[in-house]
Amino acid sequence: MAAAAASIKESMAAGFTISETNGVTTMTLSGAWTVKAATALDAQLDARPAGARTAAIDLSQLTALDTAGAWLIHRTQSRIAAAGGRVALIGGQADQQALIAAVAAADRPAPAPEELGPLWRRSVEAIGRSMDGALSSLRDGVAFMGLVLETLARSLVQPWRFRLISLVYHMEQAGLNAVPIVALMSFLIGAVLAYQGAEQLQRFGAEPFTVNLVAISVLREIGILLTAIMVAGRSGSAFTAQIGSMKMREEIDAIRTLGLDPVEILVLPRILALVLTAPLLGFLAAMAGLTGGGLVCWSMLDLSPATYSALLREAVEPWSFWVGIIKAPVFAFLIGVIGCFEGMRVTGTAESVGQRTTQSVVEGIFTVIIADAIFSILFVELGI
Repeated sequence: MAAAAASIKESMAAGFTISETNGVTTMTLSGAWTVKAATALDAQLDARPAGARTAAIDLSQLTALDTAGAWLIHRTQSRIAAAGGRVALIGGQADQQALIAAVAAADRPAPAPEELGPLWRRSVEAIGRSMDGALSSLRDGVAFMGLVLETLARSLVQPWRFRLISLVYHMEQAGLNAVPIVALMSFLIGAVLAYQGAEQLQRFGAEPFTVNLVAISVLREIGILLTAIMVAGRSGSAFTAQIGSMKMREEIDAIRTLGLDPVEILVLPRILALVLTAPLLGFLAAMAGLTGGGLVCWSMLDLSPATYSALLREAVEPWSFWVGIIKAPVFAFLIGVIGCFEGMRVTGTAESVGQRTTQSVVEGIFTVIIADAIFSILFVELGI
């Protein structure tokens, strides 16, 4: 109660008077012009505007002034100036004058909203901005890839600069720890593929060709493609979040201050870890997919494991296996470059980390699918 009474008393004490001396109109402020009295003062100013004739605002009788009071004084000045008058601040302490000046300097009216225009024009502009941003990102990404390759070449020439402990650590994180999820996913995909294939081929009496379907699909395309997608969602996003968090905390700037190369320390071990472990994950995915398909063929088609193995040897050529293994390090390199590149583009906010992480996953999966399509066309043209 005492605090409320003091607040009311302070609000009542704050006010102003208007006087005219020798043709000069002066607005004399009194009391504590603070946020507690702002509502009452705002009503008084609206009820009794100073008008265009006010020539001076006297601050000498102010007992207190905060940002809210300074804003009311600045607004009064602006209204008088808009009405054609001129007003100056007189009296008052230096810090009060400085506060009013700071409030006036921070008064930046919001720009008028732009006219939206027709829907078709806004759609074309949005598409143009998206294309421009995509081309800019592609250009910067290619430049970053060149920087990574340059750093790799320097490390090969000067092997003592290479960080083996960091490489082994990231091989464990990106490769070994991904084995369970990759194996389970590939096993289920192989089982589903065999089940659906057998269901359709039974209509034509071609159930044994289910083995061919599973073998070719898993070894050449599905196994390594799904493994790359899993790596992009798991490891690529982790690279972006890790490097982005370091960028946000200015740790990368600290590394540069020490005269070290962030690409050599942070980027290269992560990319090489993916490149070295991706073929192993691809091989594991292929074996798990064939195992899942074999169990379905055993249960649905009554094919014994020996018969399944014999049909598998007939269906699979050496290149059917090596096609997936050749793709694996290329996919891994692209995923690693994209993940680290997006991490380096993080700005100083946590929101930026989330945006870049999402962008990394989307770009990684999209790039892998494009690269897989290019490989497919190339192998067909080469007769492989």
